[in-house]
Amino acid sequence: MPVGRIAGVFGLRGELKCDPTPAGRVVFSEGARLRCVAGAAASDVTIAAVRPHKDRLLIRFDGVDDATAAGRYAGATLFASRERLEVDEGEFLDADLAGCAVVGIDGTNYGCVDGVEHYPASDMLIVAGRMIPMVSAIVRGVDLPARRITIDPPKGLLDEE
Repeated sequence: MPVGRIAGVFGLRGELKCDPTPAGRVVFSEGARLRCVAGAAASDVTIAAVRPHKDRLLIRFDGVDDATAAGRYAGATLFASRERLEVDEGEFLDADLAGCAVVGIDGTNYGCVDGVEHYPASDMLIVAGRMIPMVSAIVRGVDLPARRITIDPPKGLLDEE
């Protein structure tokens, strides 16, 4: 699962500006091992140091001690296994929802979640090209082990024209 993105180099000592995902922030600690993917290149990295800076983290990897060495990681995405990520009750990662069947409380099968888009008002499930707001008035239940989301859509939201 993606847990952060390297925005660039910070200073001369090999620190990197990292924008962690909300759920991924918990995996950033000294000694943590992550998968780093930059373009077609991938490698495992170990965090040597981490500290907060404004709205992001500054991190340094083992063996990276200067800006030149750190520069090769700019733009990379960092990954950790799903088991290492924590989410609060009633919160879900996009990847957890992708592929779940979406079924109405009346048994209507609307298809599977293709993805999730995030907007200020609410997150939206994308199902067969249609958007379903992730609000409690519509989404009545999420059963991840069964890979099923139960909805009660208001009239007109998903009606065929």
